[in-house]
Amino acid sequence: MGVDRRKFLKIAGVSSIFALGGGAGLLGFETRAGASGGEGGEAAESGGAKAAGAQTERLGIVIDVRKCNEHPECNKCIEACDFAHNIPRFPDRQHEIKWIWKEDYEHAFTDISTLQKYTPEEVEKAKVLLLCNHCHHAPCVRVCPTKATYKLPNGITAQDYHRCIGCRFCMAACPYGARSFNWLNPRLGLRGRKLNPRFPTRMRGVVEKCNFCVERLAEGKGIACAEACPYGVIKWGNLLDPNSEIRKVLAKNYTIRRKPELGTSPSVFYII
Repeated sequence: MGVDRRKFLKIAGVSSIFALGGGAGLLGFETRAGASGGEGGEAAESGGAKAAGAQTERLGIVIDVRKCNEHPECNKCIEACDFAHNIPRFPDRQHEIKWIWKEDYEHAFTDISTLQKYTPEEVEKAKVLLLCNHCHHAPCVRVCPTKATYKLPNGITAQDYHRCIGCRFCMAACPYGARSFNWLNPRLGLRGRKLNPRFPTRMRGVVEKCNFCVERLAEGKGIACAEACPYGVIKWGNLLDPNSEIRKVLAKNYTIRRKPELGTSPSVFYII
């Protein structure tokens, strides 16, 4: 990995500050005007990126919670992701590995649930699809001492399993609980299941999460969860392209993001 013991300890010491919650100010995160809403906040960020000339593509996702909850029995998106990425299943929740999963509304949007006293019943009872938010200002990237988690030019927060040393600083820094640690050998949780031979299984002692189907995108395919959904719940595309499908969806619907006040600028939007 090219990191000697002295250098690692130096980096790890700084990283621990972020992992303990003191990183937001030091990282220079900004809470942009309109970040809690949909198109308005995103348009401001997009314009800023274009003006700086630093980025022409930032991939994002829109999830229509209303459509999803019209079909509570459907888990095709989760099943498709599990197969595409050989995600292990363990009966004990302590060993659970999650890339995309369903959560209660009040647990998904803790800040909004607290502020909104009279939330409609259908919203309060809604199940919400959660996954890595591929934040524009990703705290997990800043705290990783080996650069095992890093940003791609298209905005994806990527993970290099071979560089991961299992320190779990990224898990402590992530405010969305979107990362899982392999306490057990993940191959044990794949026994008896049909595997995807095109995607590697992981090893014990590393962190993993949603990778935005980067391996499928490289082949010109779409993301597995969106393709598997028969109800059009999940849309994705380039947030910096005003003519993209995702920007058109954002323009027509009011959306919210998880914990926008933290200034991480998530790339996952929700229509509620």
